[in-house]
Amino acid sequence: MPAPRTLVLTTDQRTELERCQRTDPRPYVRERSSALLQIADGASVRHVAVTGLLTIRDPHSVADWLNRYQATGMQGLTQAPRRARGYPP
Repeated sequence: MPAPRTLVLTTDQRTELERCQRTDPRPYVRERSSALLQIADGASVRHVAVTGLLTIRDPHSVADWLNRYQATGMQGLTQAPRRARGYPP
């Protein structure tokens, strides 16, 4: 059984996540910030994915958010641009 994932935040990181959770215009960034704050407060990735958000998420998705945040900070919470539908690559 793998060890539970944790997130230790500095005061500045917590403040930034709380600000994004409240005021970011992108709903997916607000959701991901909320998930990370819950993990930092001691909730498991699985618990956050199943009961901690408005929509049930796959625990692997929440773990990916955590991995990207730990690797690149707030930049890891944003989605990469996608190509328009109907256009060739």
